[in-house]
Amino acid sequence: MIRLIRMVLLIIMIVCLIQIGRAYYLSLQHRAQQKELEEFSEAAKEAEPVQTRETDQPLKEELSMDETEQEKKEPALLAQYAALYEKNKDMAGWLKVEGTRIDYPVVRSMDQEYYLHHNFYGDEDKYGCLFVKDIADVNTPGTNFVIYGHNMKDGAMFGELDLYQKEAFWKEHPSFSFDTLYEERTYEIVAVFFSQIYEKDEEVFKYYEFYEAKTPEEFMTFYENIKELSLYDTKVEASYGDTFVTLSTCAYHVEDGRFVVVAKRRS
Repeated sequence: MIRLIRMVLLIIMIVCLIQIGRAYYLSLQHRAQQKELEEFSEAAKEAEPVQTRETDQPLKEELSMDETEQEKKEPALLAQYAALYEKNKDMAGWLKVEGTRIDYPVVRSMDQEYYLHHNFYGDEDKYGCLFVKDIADVNTPGTNFVIYGHNMKDGAMFGELDLYQKEAFWKEHPSFSFDTLYEERTYEIVAVFFSQIYEKDEEVFKYYEFYEAKTPEEFMTFYENIKELSLYDTKVEASYGDTFVTLSTCAYHVEDGRFVVVAKRRS
């Protein structure tokens, strides 16, 4: 009996060690990937902007007037993201929050589930990737778009987003940057709150369904709700015409809970 108990305990210990080792390996793998992504970005910062046309360009004198005008209207890709965009055409931008480990590319895909389980390079990965849904176009002046990410236990992805629960942390880090492929942007935090994913037929405020305010009334409904839910008053005001980015991750205060940070574009 004693031998049997020892054998069972040994098996349990081995299984636990395997799980711990696997988690540690995945964490190291994720950090290596993140370092590589950052090196790509840093190495390209001094480069010239890259034209976004994907086909070879004819000489200027050979372009028709319409083609010349079209080329002028096409934005130039920020140099620091050109190499990364070539690796993954789903890339939509880069999010960086000072004081946290949040310093990642953001992708956009027609498949709403894909980047929950795949990393930037398309490999299966429990860390996933920060992403926006296909309904969100970060390059157009829409009222709001939502960036989703896993709340990882080791602090990766949005694992440190909940540092904003503390007002003192917000005071030290009241803004963050989110660059699209074409321009650098800064956002100041308007509200921080807990919420959840509700049933479709529940008539409650659902922050994750708000993308475009067609009227001042629609804008104020969103704005007043996030202010009311906020854990503290940031004293950052917004008015119709302002645009937001919403950071959303899992929370565990209720079933399907979410922790949310909403910020207004400043520049």
